[in-house]
Amino acid sequence: MKSRNLLVFNIVLTVIAVTALVISLSGFGGRGEQQPPQPVYDTSSQNQVSSQEAEANAAAGIEALKQMQYSFRAVAKKVLPTVVEINVVDIIKQPVPQFMSPFEFFFGTPPNKEKQQWREYKQYGLGSGVIVRHTGNKVYVLTNNHVAGKADQISVRLHDGRQYKAKLVGKDEKKDLALIVFETKDKNIPVAELGNSDSLQVGDWVLAIGNPLGFESTVTAGIVSAIGRRSLPGTGIASFTDYIQTDAAINQGNSGGALVNIKGEVVGINTWIASPSGGSIGLGFAIPINNAKKAIGDFITKGKIEYGWLGISIADVPESYMKDMKLQSGNGAFVFGVFKGSPAYRAGFLPGDVITRIDGEKIKDSTQALFIIGNLPPGKLTNFEVVRYGERISLKAKLATREEEAKIQKKSNKLWPGLTPVKITEDIRKQLNIPAGTGKIIIGNIVQGSPAAIAGIRAGDIITKINDSRVDSILDFYEAINNPKARKIMFTIVRNESELIIGLVK
Repeated sequence: MKSRNLLVFNIVLTVIAVTALVISLSGFGGRGEQQPPQPVYDTSSQNQVSSQEAEANAAAGIEALKQMQYSFRAVAKKVLPTVVEINVVDIIKQPVPQFMSPFEFFFGTPPNKEKQQWREYKQYGLGSGVIVRHTGNKVYVLTNNHVAGKADQISVRLHDGRQYKAKLVGKDEKKDLALIVFETKDKNIPVAELGNSDSLQVGDWVLAIGNPLGFESTVTAGIVSAIGRRSLPGTGIASFTDYIQTDAAINQGNSGGALVNIKGEVVGINTWIASPSGGSIGLGFAIPINNAKKAIGDFITKGKIEYGWLGISIADVPESYMKDMKLQSGNGAFVFGVFKGSPAYRAGFLPGDVITRIDGEKIKDSTQALFIIGNLPPGKLTNFEVVRYGERISLKAKLATREEEAKIQKKSNKLWPGLTPVKITEDIRKQLNIPAGTGKIIIGNIVQGSPAAIAGIRAGDIITKINDSRVDSILDFYEAINNPKARKIMFTIVRNESELIIGLVK
């Protein structure tokens, strides 16, 4: 199929080139152009041959375009019945304002909360979904979490107009995926063919199918503009998946619909667009179907997606750390803290380590590291390469199952040490009015509920010593708190020009 498409593309290019040549030979220049004298030859037979070749090439090109058109038709015919319209209703509750009587107002009697009345109203939404499994009387539809994850009522409308009530099977905010199910005894329910999104390449033809703005069963065409796109931190877009970028038109209502290749295989779930106006400008993004295949089974069997958990707090490598920590580059994920009792703790990870490879894959930043670890199955023995004090070492950790964020936050008392050291620059010294010669390391952040926070260390404290050893660099800090012989870590700090000693137990 790929070679055939390449042939089609080459034929189209040939037609364009030949057409341009024919136009130029026909004398279509600007009016009034002075043409140089041309010698006169008998070219009647030559012109006849050229004309015949041009006509033949043009006919071949038209036939190639027809074949491409037929291919698009075939894909649409195959996939449209497997893409559904999802209508959702969210029931929103709001308190009804209570008005006090003059007596209550005069004597200050508070409103009776037990008599508080609530008003409900319905908020309607629309999206798309893909039929991915039909087992017995149950039909499973894959869509986005932001389409159906919080809905109180869900209904599904098939391409042929059949409608069913559906319910949520499972949802996941980290990947923005959800699975819903409806029941029917009708066996004539088409199921989408799931492809291999790892085989996609930039430039491949793709079609986006869904219900944009309520225009049901809409098909748009484009190419794969990029692969491996990631969401930016703080945007609210799911970060435990990468994205396929396409210029196929995607608009509101397309969310949860199918992105398919020229074989009619689903290679992505359309999810979001980048646009200053809210409409399509050719920047659409889809979750690769390979990132969703495992989720389908997890939703059905467990009602949720399980993620791997290492038990570390990481961020990108601060540029100011590189020299002190003897790092050759800023690539990798910097370990700021380790949860006691976690897989990382048992594997020997230490604060100050820089993760550079996971199972042989190079790590560019903390986002990539978090993505890879999260998508590894719990219980998997995983190989890590880290740089510690300038030396490369190998560690192995058996991942645990990641808990809900709220539960992880409750474990903050086990996150060692729970603080971020910052090197004092001249700018910091001036901004904070730190006297010259007063320490070289300042605390930039404290994790709430961590050992450092419980001990009373605050952001802005200046560390001068740890266990009677001077702390003049970031390396000094991490070597001191990681000292295997020291059970207690005594911080000598300067706060408001006063010297304090605060101890932490490892």
